[in-house]
Amino acid sequence: MTTEPTVAVGDGPALEDAVEAVTKGTPEYRQCPYPVYRSLREQAPIARLTPGHGVDTYLVTRYEDAHAVLADHRIGKDMHEAIDTYHALFGDACEALDDNLLFADPPRHTRLRHIAKTAFTPRHVKDLRPHIQELVDGLLDRCPTDEPVDLMAAFALPLPVMVICELLGIVGDERVEVLKWFAQVTRSRFSRDLKHELVEAEHWLRDYFTDLIHRTRENPTDDFLSVLAETPHDEEPLTDDELVSMIWVLLFAGHKTTTLQIGNCVYSLLTNPEQLEAVQANRELLPQAIEEMVRFEGSVETSTFRYALEDVEIGGTLIPRGAVVQIALASANRDPEKFPEPDRLDVTREGLQGNHLGFGFGAHYCLGAPLARLELEICLTSLLDRFPDMVLAMPSAHGGDWLKGPFPAFRGLERLPVALDPSRTVDDWTKPAG
Repeated sequence: MTTEPTVAVGDGPALEDAVEAVTKGTPEYRQCPYPVYRSLREQAPIARLTPGHGVDTYLVTRYEDAHAVLADHRIGKDMHEAIDTYHALFGDACEALDDNLLFADPPRHTRLRHIAKTAFTPRHVKDLRPHIQELVDGLLDRCPTDEPVDLMAAFALPLPVMVICELLGIVGDERVEVLKWFAQVTRSRFSRDLKHELVEAEHWLRDYFTDLIHRTRENPTDDFLSVLAETPHDEEPLTDDELVSMIWVLLFAGHKTTTLQIGNCVYSLLTNPEQLEAVQANRELLPQAIEEMVRFEGSVETSTFRYALEDVEIGGTLIPRGAVVQIALASANRDPEKFPEPDRLDVTREGLQGNHLGFGFGAHYCLGAPLARLELEICLTSLLDRFPDMVLAMPSAHGGDWLKGPFPAFRGLERLPVALDPSRTVDDWTKPAG
C-alpha cells in the first residue's frame, strides 16, 4: 500500500543550481532537499562543492557509491590526522569532547568500539524498556489535549536525553543541570558568534562527566557506565578522558538523531493517512514501518566527518588526498536504483533492515541503533494507542517547519504542532494564514 509523497519531489534543478543549493544551504534545499539530490544523482553523483570553510569537499549521492565509501578504508575519520581540516569545519571549542570513536580509525576505533559494544549489550537495552515506557507515559500525561501541542518541544526533545541520562545514571537535579548545559552546546555548536557560550558549556560538561566517572569508579554497580569504566581490553581499558568523550558522544549522537527521528516518523504517518491506517490496523507492521520511515525521512541527512587518506577514485571521480568526503544518506536512501518508487512512503516495504543507510554502514554503523529502534517503537505505539485520532495542527498545504541553516548534517522538524484529540481542540488551525 502506498500514497503520494508529502512533498512532491518533481524534477530537480539544473546541476549548477543544485551544487549552489547544497553549498549555501539555501532555504528551499533545506525545506525539501530531494529534488536537489535527484539532480546530483543523475548529473554529478560525486559532486565537488566549494563551501565557505575553504576545504575541498565531495558529496556522494548514489546508494552504490555511498555504501562503498562507508566501508572504504581509504576514507578516514581520525581528526588528529587531519586536525587543520577539523578546525576549519568545527573550530576548536569541542576538540576534547570530540576525541571519541566517531572521529577515530583502527586500531584505536576498534578498541573503543569493542569496549562500547561490550557495555551496550542487548540486555542493557532490553532492561531500559520499562523505564522508557514510564518516561513516555509521563511526558504524554503532561501534553494538553484541548489545544495543539508542539510535539517536538513537549515530547520528542526531552525523551532521548532522559533515556541516555537513565542509562548513565544521571538523575535528579544533576539531570536538570546536564540538560541545561547540553542545550547550550547544541545551540552554539555550529555558530562562531556563540563560541564563548560553547566553551563555557563544554568545560562544565567535561568537569561534570569527570566527576561522574570518579564516583562510578569508587562505587561501581552493574549499570552501563560501570561496565564501560571497568571493561578490560587486550591493550588497555578506557582512560578517564576517553570515558568523558564516550559519554559525550552517547549524549550528543543519541539525543539529537532520535529526537528528530521521532518527529520525522510522526510527521510521515500524519501526512500519509493510508500508511497510518495500515499501521493502526496491523501493529505487527510497526517494526518494518520504522525501518521504512528511517529510509524515507531519516534524521541523519549527511554522514559525519570523513576525508580521503589518499587519492581515491569513486564512481569515476577522483577525490584528492585530504579532501572532505560527505555522504548524503538521505539521497542514497531515495536512490531509485536501490529502492523502487523511493519517494513514496510504503510501510509494507520489506527487506529494509541492513539495507537502508539511515543508521550508516560498515565499521561506524550506529551502535545505538537497537536503542533508537526501541524508543521509536515505544513512542509510536504509545501515541497511536492513546491518541488514535491525532492530526497535524497546521494547514494541509504547510510543508513542515524543517531545520534551517547551512549545515545539512541533520534532517528534522523545528516544530511539530499536533492536535492529539481533535474533538476537544477549539483552535481553528485548518485555515491557511492570511
